[in-house]
Amino acid sequence: MGRKKKNHLFKNITVIDAGAKGKAIAKAPDGRVIFLNNAIPGDVVDIQTGRKRKAYFEGTAVKFHQYSDKRAEPKCAHFEHCGGCKWQHMEYSSQLFYKEKEVLNNLQRIGQLVLPKASPILGCKNQYFYRNKMEFSFSSNRWLSYDEINSTEEILDRNALGFHIAGMWDKILDIEKCYLQEDPSNDIRNRIKAFALENKIDFFNPKKQEGLLRTMMLRIVSTGEIMLVIQFYKDHVEKRTLLLNYILKQFPSITSLQYIINEKANDTIYDQKIILYHGRDHVFEKMGHLQFKINAKSFYQTNSEQAHELYKVISEFANLSGKELVYDLYTGTGTIAQFIADKAKKVIGVESVPEAIEDAKKNAAYNNIKNVEFYVGDMKEVFDTEFINYHGKPDLIITDPPRDGMHKKVVNQILSIAPKKIVYVSCNSATQARDLFLMKEQYKVVNTQAVDMFPQTHHVENVVLLELMKE
Repeated sequence: MGRKKKNHLFKNITVIDAGAKGKAIAKAPDGRVIFLNNAIPGDVVDIQTGRKRKAYFEGTAVKFHQYSDKRAEPKCAHFEHCGGCKWQHMEYSSQLFYKEKEVLNNLQRIGQLVLPKASPILGCKNQYFYRNKMEFSFSSNRWLSYDEINSTEEILDRNALGFHIAGMWDKILDIEKCYLQEDPSNDIRNRIKAFALENKIDFFNPKKQEGLLRTMMLRIVSTGEIMLVIQFYKDHVEKRTLLLNYILKQFPSITSLQYIINEKANDTIYDQKIILYHGRDHVFEKMGHLQFKINAKSFYQTNSEQAHELYKVISEFANLSGKELVYDLYTGTGTIAQFIADKAKKVIGVESVPEAIEDAKKNAAYNNIKNVEFYVGDMKEVFDTEFINYHGKPDLIITDPPRDGMHKKVVNQILSIAPKKIVYVSCNSATQARDLFLMKEQYKVVNTQAVDMFPQTHHVENVVLLELMKE
């Protein structure tokens, strides 16, 4: 029989920092780090520990003796339970400070890089209502609060339309008002829920695999166009038509109304047929002089306004003269490639997702951009010597990989080509720093710029400009 792990109660501990994944950091009396989810730097708290590791504790602040002067009053009534905006209780200037600090710390500690003076982090003009895309889930078995669980009253209403509780795949937090997407997002969601309940259109139960309504995806883009996609578990024609007609009557400004019949165990839509019910099967998003056609499965930066600012940083770092051959690795739907195309001789985009490349080609044609080419395939396989011999050695590489960073084979290929400049865009500065460490013998960091794409969260983008060192 194993020994029961002993939890600790540490009293009057000052929270000293914010770290990876938005966790607050304190120190135990023995010097070990404590990671907290419910405090911010400057709070003085009592901490109940849970998990204990060799080098650190994980804990929860159970009593607050003093609140930090960095605190802000959360706008959202769901803040305590919804995991979406974990930093709402921290004033925005402090959010920016800790995001920038984490980026620079990762570059110096993991990357072991000598950094120039960094450009100050680029904050977001709109700190709320900035997302153009939201996904909500229906559930007949909603998450219950602590008070509801301990109540003696019978809980009759278990329906929800909202977000997954972190770590609970089958529990949905019912959302009344969300501060992430502009109107009419909340109105659309709340009216759909009310109408479904009034008309006995069943909400889905993922454990029992029963019910009709599964998810809704809502895009409200900067052009004002609206796309709504409702996912049903089964096709009940009468109830489906009833709901979709109600939506059109209440919200005639909807540009694209579509639906999916998905009988799979999971609710991912990328292998599903999407059926157009009304309007177009796409909306148009605008960025500067460009327009992008976005369908239900398209990837597009979820903060339209700040994506434009991010791309302007990339363009500034690239500093193109019009004579350069540019490779855009992990190009996605080719938005960066098209944004900088008018300043380059030619841009070659590479991406592993076929649908994204199809979108890239269509949007390039729509924008009448003739000096871009897009190729699909696994980056570490496509981006080989034969590919480079065929297209030519690039003067500049822009790389914007997923959170895991670049495969080592891709890094080695870049080093073997040795372009004069590299612009490395990342949503994870830890893996960015890891990759840059492998390149530090050949390249020096000339500039680094953090960009806040997601206010009220710990997430941050970072752009690094590298130049080839002279032999």
